[in-house]
Amino acid sequence: MPDLLWDDVRNFFDPDLMGSLPDARVVDTSVEDWQAVLDLVRSKGWSCEYSEDGASVRLPRAVDMLARSQNTDALLRVWPATGFLVIFRAYEASSIDFDVDLRELQGQDGVNLLCRLLRAIGRRLGKPVTLTPESDPLHPVLRFDIDADRVVLLADPLFS
Repeated sequence: MPDLLWDDVRNFFDPDLMGSLPDARVVDTSVEDWQAVLDLVRSKGWSCEYSEDGASVRLPRAVDMLARSQNTDALLRVWPATGFLVIFRAYEASSIDFDVDLRELQGQDGVNLLCRLLRAIGRRLGKPVTLTPESDPLHPVLRFDIDADRVVLLADPLFS
């Protein structure tokens, strides 16, 4: 059984309401948590590309990536599935921030892809992973809940 059903969450997947790149975040993280995410990407065999100031370079260890990101625009692009891009932004060690493109996540298959991603990260870190509308961290809509071991709704999907 899926964590969420398309008919229940379709408004949260509307780029006009949420922005096309809603924000996902794991708070209270460390360099070790970032390394766990990098290790997850490798262990799952997900395609990825790391860049600094727009130039593709080899994916470093998390400690080096975070040190460099203070002076550069460090981005990790990950494709957990064909046609599904996730962009991790290495702003700081204390939070893991990433964007998903809602235009790539339509229908039940899209909901399932997003839930699998949030679950994989949340389980690996043992922490909740929250999704909010683009640039609106005060209004979370979905979260991987550790205790429930699933993605849950945090807001009324009929807000529009």
